[in-house]
Amino acid sequence: MNRGIPISVTDNKLHFKLGRMVFGIQINDRFHQDEVDAVLSYLADSEILDDRAVSILIKDGCCIDTYRPCYATLVPRMIRGKYRVYLHLTIEGKAKPKYDKHGSPRHKYGKGMIGADIGTQTVAYTSDTEVGLKNLSERGSSIQTSERKERLLYRAMDRSRRATNPQNYNDDGTVKKGRKTWIYSNHYKKLKTKHSELCRINAINRQLAINEDANHLRSLGDVFITEPKNAGKLMRRAKETTVNSKGKFNRKKRFGRSIKNRCPSGFQTAVEQKFKVSGGTYIEVSNDYRASQYDHTVDDYIKKKLSDRMYKLQDGTEVQRDWYSSFLLYCYDYRTKNIDKNKCISEFDKCYNKEKP
Repeated sequence: MNRGIPISVTDNKLHFKLGRMVFGIQINDRFHQDEVDAVLSYLADSEILDDRAVSILIKDGCCIDTYRPCYATLVPRMIRGKYRVYLHLTIEGKAKPKYDKHGSPRHKYGKGMIGADIGTQTVAYTSDTEVGLKNLSERGSSIQTSERKERLLYRAMDRSRRATNPQNYNDDGTVKKGRKTWIYSNHYKKLKTKHSELCRINAINRQLAINEDANHLRSLGDVFITEPKNAGKLMRRAKETTVNSKGKFNRKKRFGRSIKNRCPSGFQTAVEQKFKVSGGTYIEVSNDYRASQYDHTVDDYIKKKLSDRMYKLQDGTEVQRDWYSSFLLYCYDYRTKNIDKNKCISEFDKCYNKEKP
C-alpha cells in the first residue's frame, strides 16, 4: 500500500495530494512565503542544487541549505473539541530568518558572554549589557490564573469520577488495585474537554514564552554558560522518609508541578538550539563548578541551605542567590574551565549595581 503524499507545483504554488483530495499551503506571513519560495526554488533546479551540495560537502566538509522536501507528515490535533488534521512538511536546511514590516531582522544577535542560572521556576542571567531575574514560561500576564483553572477542573473531574465509580475506591479514598471498569458521565466528558483545551492553550503559551526568552538571551550575547540539566532528578519523589523539627513526616513530592508548569528543561533545550543554530556557543559547566556555593570575596566554597534565597557574602554584601550564581557563571574561565576570580573582582560592582532594583 502506497502511503506517500505526492507533492507538485502548479502556477508556482505547492500542492499535495492525499487520496482524491488536492490541497495547497496557507501562507500567513512573510516568513511562510520565504520558506515556500525556497522549496519552489529547489524543485525548479533540484539536480543542480543536489550536485552543488555534494561537491561542497566533499571539498569543504560542510553542509549547505538546499531546502529539499524530505517528507510530509499528517498531524492530528484536538482543537476546541474537534479533530483537525495538519500536513507537516519537513525540509532540509535551517529556517529562514524572520523580518519585520520594515525589512529589518526581527531577532538581533549580540556579542559577549552570558551566565545563566536556570531554576525550577526562574532564570537569572548576567551579560555585558544587562542582568535580570524573571519567571520562566510567562508571556504577558502571570500564568498562575491558568494553572489554578487547570487544578479546579481536574478536581471537578475527580469528584465526578468518584461519584460514578464508588466501587473502584477504598474506604480511605485510594484507588483499588487490580482490573477495574470505569463509567464516565456526560458531565465528566464535558469537564475533560474543557480541561484538555485549557491545557492545550497553556502549552502553546508556554512554548511561545520560551521562544521569546531564548531570542532575548541570544540578543545579549553569543556565548551562553549554564549548569547541566537537572529537572528530571528534581521531578522524582524523594525515596527516604524524613521527619521535620515538629515531629511530622515531610512530604516526598518535590518540584514536579513547578517543572510541569514552567518547563525549565524545555527552556534550556530551546536556548541550546538557538545558540548553536545561530552561530553562537553553548557551554555547560561541570558539576564541580558549584556556582551556588562559591564566595569570591574569600575565594572559598561556603555551603548554603536551599531555602536561603538572599544571603550575605563574607564582606557583608547582600546578594540574591540565583543572580549571584549567574554572575559566577558569567565569570567563566575558558582556560581552567572554572571560576575566574580576577574577573569576579573587577566586574562585581558593575553587575551588582545593575541587579539592585
